[in-house]
Formats: sequence, C-alpha cells, structure tokens
Amino acid sequence: MPLLEIVPSKKITATVSLEEPTANLVNQYAAFTRVAADDVVNKALEYVFTKDKDFQKFIDSPNDSKPLHPLRIKRNGDSAPKGRSGRKPAASVPAPIPAPVAHSVVK
Repeated sequence: MPLLEIVPSKKITATVSLEEPTANLVNQYAAFTRVAADDVVNKALEYVFTKDKDFQKFIDSPNDSKPLHPLRIKRNGDSAPKGRSGRKPAASVPAPIPAPVAHSVVK
C-alpha cells in the first residue's frame, strides 16, 4: 500500500533539477502508485511541508525571507522559459563554400 494518497489536481509548470537517483525513484514510485511523476513530487513535498514543525512555525511568522534560487515558474501564455534580459539568440553564419581544388598528376 502506498504511503502517499495522490489525487491529480490543477498544475503550474516549474523547472527543477533532481539528482538522477532521486528522479529514478520518483519514476518508480509513479509506476508503483499508477500516477504521473509530477503528482508524486507534488504530494511528497506537501507531505514534508505539513510534517516539518519548524517550517510550519516559519510560514506562520511574519518574515520577508526570499529563496536563494527560486523555482523557475512558467506562466500561462509563455512559450519558453525566459533568459537573461538583453540577450539575443546567436545569428547563424553561413558556412564558407569550399574552393574547387585542381588535382595534377606528376609522373
């Protein structure tokens, strides 16, 4: 019997990086529970957040702390994650056309 009860819900898209062994375990747990891997990650985080008493105190107290590296959240209507402002994509440069080479036979 799975430890987490997972019910699909409305989602936003956020980019995160996982260590490979963790990503493999998420996929295995998704197969075990027969739900999407995203739902496993979501429920596992909800579980940890509700069980961590110090974190509960932290979010209940007034604070203006900001994460060092916040999630990169993709908003509705975005077609791609935003890069640094002012950066332009590299222009493609056509490859030079090779000049014909004359071969001469020396006897």
